[in-house]
Amino acid sequence: MTRATVTRPKPASRPARPARPKAPARERVSSKGKWTFRAALNYLDSLTNNERIIGPQYNNANFGLSRITRILSALGNPHKTFRSAHVAGTKGKGSTATMLAEMLRGCGLKVGLYTSPHMMNIRERIVVGGDMISENNFAKAVAAVATVAPKAKVPEPTYFEVLTAAAFRYFAQQGVQIAVVETGLGGRLDATNVISPDVVGLTSISFDHMAQLGTTLESIAREKAGVIKKGVPVISAPQRANVKDVFTEVAESLSAPLNFADEDVDFSYRFEFSRDAGRHARICVTTPTSRFEHVHVPLLGEHQAINCNVALRMLDVLKTRGLPIDDQRAVAGLANVHLPGRMQIIRENPRILVDGAHNAASIDALMRAIGQNITYDSMVVIFACHKDKDVPGMIRRVQLGADKVIFTSTGTARSAEAAELAAEYMEVSGKIAQVAANLDEAMRIAMAAVSREDIICITGSFYLVAEAMRKYAGKTA
Repeated sequence: MTRATVTRPKPASRPARPARPKAPARERVSSKGKWTFRAALNYLDSLTNNERIIGPQYNNANFGLSRITRILSALGNPHKTFRSAHVAGTKGKGSTATMLAEMLRGCGLKVGLYTSPHMMNIRERIVVGGDMISENNFAKAVAAVATVAPKAKVPEPTYFEVLTAAAFRYFAQQGVQIAVVETGLGGRLDATNVISPDVVGLTSISFDHMAQLGTTLESIAREKAGVIKKGVPVISAPQRANVKDVFTEVAESLSAPLNFADEDVDFSYRFEFSRDAGRHARICVTTPTSRFEHVHVPLLGEHQAINCNVALRMLDVLKTRGLPIDDQRAVAGLANVHLPGRMQIIRENPRILVDGAHNAASIDALMRAIGQNITYDSMVVIFACHKDKDVPGMIRRVQLGADKVIFTSTGTARSAEAAELAAEYMEVSGKIAQVAANLDEAMRIAMAAVSREDIICITGSFYLVAEAMRKYAGKTA
């Protein structure tokens, strides 16, 4: 597939011309001299956003820790005022981080949570005490970073660097006792890697962002393992043998205790059904210091049982490091976990399920989770993905679960061509696929093909899922 070049967008409030992409101060502030939420968004849109660029070069010019370190220093090093837990991996990072944060909050701690990307609102990325940062505080935090960045000799920080610094500043101002921080891309050069965590969590490693992290699982694992710190305990999800070898090597070189979540403890899970909870998983985990029995996993799918185990094991480490953890209160906190766009039914009649699975392993987990937890006659999948993904791997997984597939676009410059996706699908599966120019057209085709007992699954991209949630959540036929 061909690659496209994406240029950095200019702020909407200024004409396009070859100049520094930062909006003039008068356009970023209100008449009272304060930044508005819209102005903060305009400023962020003027910056290099590696989440939207096709195959950004993975080097110190685009990533790395020197710029974020200087910015945080100019802000007074807010990230050094709170304790933290760091979560890296390919899939399950956001789920694991959110489950850990809610368990800590259940114990009465003031908890910050930093995740990415967002689904509907950028403020989803920065949460304290279960609440998204307000628009006013978001504007203040971004303004503070934008003000100090030039003084820190970082005239053009990246989108993710500004958000990371803004989150850490907000956490410090709010007096959080511990922050749960999810990496953005990779680990070693990720802007979040400036923290000194009490525990590191490594979720399942699979192929994603290969242009940046490498084309082998070993190279990807080594980049993810860059978050491991000297002497800091590490909890890893079960991994393939070659990934385990990399993690073990890195952990041993840093004298960091490494435990795999399914080893050295009693761990089990089962699926069950109840009238109140419906289909769900329950897990049991026993460590030398904690006993978690029949814990109700708040998210659907076998993969979420594994993620919940990682979160529980990280919680157990934090208990041994002095945080006031009460097992029962922690488990009760899981009831507050809600992740939009993950195995979420956004509409009934016909049922529409959305999931932001955006790599082959996540698509595989999604197809299995749907089979385990949802009853249906036929499933129509509306699929789009970015061209820099493992497209063949994703398509192979889709064809294993879908009865009918409609390929469309993510609506971004990174989107793979729907016709090319369909051609590859038909070659792999021998089945016919349909192509739609956009999500609305794909939905019209799908709605004409399903009955009450069928289900429409929209997946492959966070952008596609977010669009579906904006347009179709809660609406009836």
